[in-house]
Amino acid sequence: MLAATRQQLKKGASQIKLAVGGGVISEFDPIDSLQFTSEEIRAAVQAASDWGTYVATHVYTSAGIRRALDAGVRSIEHAHLADEATIRLIGEKGAWLSTQPFETGDDPLSPPSAGKTSSMEETWERILGWAKQHGVKVAFGTDLLFRPDGTYKENVMLTRFAKIYSNFETLKIVTPGNCELFALSGPRNPYKDAKLCVIKEGAWADMLLVEGDPTTNIDVLKDYERNLVVIIKDGVIHKNTTTDG
Repeated sequence: MLAATRQQLKKGASQIKLAVGGGVISEFDPIDSLQFTSEEIRAAVQAASDWGTYVATHVYTSAGIRRALDAGVRSIEHAHLADEATIRLIGEKGAWLSTQPFETGDDPLSPPSAGKTSSMEETWERILGWAKQHGVKVAFGTDLLFRPDGTYKENVMLTRFAKIYSNFETLKIVTPGNCELFALSGPRNPYKDAKLCVIKEGAWADMLLVEGDPTTNIDVLKDYERNLVVIIKDGVIHKNTTTDG
C-alpha cells in the first residue's frame, strides 16, 4: 500500500482515492464487502499526509466508513448505506461526505450491477437529511462514468440537493464547498496560486452566466443548453449566446 500510494503521488496525483468497499459497476465485489484492513488504509493516509495531501474512499456501508474515518480518511465518497450515527461521525471527524442523489434510471446498468443497487435506491435523501441535521460538510460528485451521452443528468442530479437544502445552500455545495474539499490537497493542489471559487484578478476565471435566477428557481440549471448562456473556463470563452456576444 505504501509503494502504490507513493507511486501515484510521484506520477502527479493531487490526492489518493481507495476503494474500501464493493462497487456497483465492478463485477466481483459485493457492496457490503470490506476490502482494505485498517493498517492498509492508515499506510495510505500516512503516505499521502507525508506529501501534504489526503485520502478519499469509495465506500457505501457504515462499517467501511467507520474503518476509513478511524484511519484518517478525509473524504467519504457515496455512503448511501450508512446509518445516522455514522453520518454524524463523518462530521465529528471533520471529514467530508461527497455523495450523489442517485435515482433509478440515472445510469443504465447491467442486470448484475442493477441488482447491487436495490438496497440503496432513493437512500440519498435520508443520508443528506442526516448530513444537514448534523452539520456534515457535503460535496457533490456525479459518479457518472464512461457515458458522455448521459452527462446532462449531472445537472438534474445537482438540482435534487434542493429537496434537502435551500437553493442557495445547494449552489454553495457545488462551488465553495467542492473547492474547499479540493484545497485539502495542500501543496499538491494542481491549481497552485490561482484561487478557486472567487472572481478576482489572478483566479482561474471559470464562470457561468445563467439565464434566470437559480437562487429562486434551481430548475433553470437542468436545461443547461438554453440557460447557461455564457461559459468561461480558465479565462477562455467557450460559449456566448447573449445578444451582444
